[in-house]
Amino acid sequence: MAVKVLVVDDSGFFRRRVSEILSADPTIQVVGTATNGREAIDQALALKPDVITMDYEMPMMDGITAVRHIMQRCPTPVLMFSSLTHEGARVTLDALDAGAVDYLPKNFEDISRNPEKVKQLLCEKVHTISRSNRRFGGYTSHAPVSAPAPAASHAPASSLASAAPVRPAAPARAAAPAAAHAPAPKRKPYKLVAIGTSTGGPVALQRVLTQLPANFPAPIVLIQHMPAAFTKAFAERLDKLCKISVKEAEDGDMLRPGLALLAPGGKQMMIDGRGTVKILPGDERLNYKPCVDITFGSAAKSYGDKVLSVVLTGMGADGREGARLLKQGGSTVWAQDEASCVIYGMPMAIVKANLADAVYSLDEIGKHLVEACV
Repeated sequence: MAVKVLVVDDSGFFRRRVSEILSADPTIQVVGTATNGREAIDQALALKPDVITMDYEMPMMDGITAVRHIMQRCPTPVLMFSSLTHEGARVTLDALDAGAVDYLPKNFEDISRNPEKVKQLLCEKVHTISRSNRRFGGYTSHAPVSAPAPAASHAPASSLASAAPVRPAAPARAAAPAAAHAPAPKRKPYKLVAIGTSTGGPVALQRVLTQLPANFPAPIVLIQHMPAAFTKAFAERLDKLCKISVKEAEDGDMLRPGLALLAPGGKQMMIDGRGTVKILPGDERLNYKPCVDITFGSAAKSYGDKVLSVVLTGMGADGREGARLLKQGGSTVWAQDEASCVIYGMPMAIVKANLADAVYSLDEIGKHLVEACV
């Protein structure tokens, strides 16, 4: 059965172009269009699409407000279009917090210059998020219709995953109870906590990291599939929301307790045995920049059995081979459970390879990190 899509954008050109690209795929059906957020809500209620593509800046009602209302009234996977700027990153992160599943750059030049690449990426994204847990109730946004208030912070308040082509994830099933095979974590003097994620990761990381105290005893590294223009804004957002400190990693940064370093988009992050972060150019041969496998692998080499790694929601299998190296060295690997994932791809790869020491729901992971790290 074709995936039904509602296209929302105030630009007539962009609505037509997106509709043309999607309609060229025989497994996708554009069932309607809307020119502003209010129309989007009405059309979503009337047409019950499987996926909504959403612009941000529109008359009458902006995209973020529309997403909040849609998630309350008729939860539907939303793919946001975003500009690759610092402001675009901020807006996109707000949209993900409101309930959007994923995002793509809104670049008219790319549509004209690389129409086939744009078509492939857009159609794959639509197919993938149509199978996300959003519409099955396994993953729910906690954002209210009004703007959410920031959590307690140590500082005053002021995915698209990478643009590489993605493979569709396995279809999501109805939400299941929390995994029964989730033992209480073993306490250990870990020298590093390493967390890798992709689609659904920005919200998942926020949920996990806001549970950690300012005196969290282990250094943390974060690998989120995200373009270069977004990671600085994302790190700044997390830093304001969390009690621990969060910053975009720079070459030469030192690991320290209570600090989370986010791998910069478009590059690779490695750690050496002295606790020094190395930022390397993104390798064009790798799909993901940053790549979870690269960072996990360097952590395995540098810290042996003293790493606690966590693989959260995301499509594909990035992190599996790095987790294998960590396990071979005696380190610990956790995976997020299927019911709480937006996309059960990366954690599923860990579980299917028998690499997971424990499987936890998203809301359990932060608490268990505190319990596990001495």
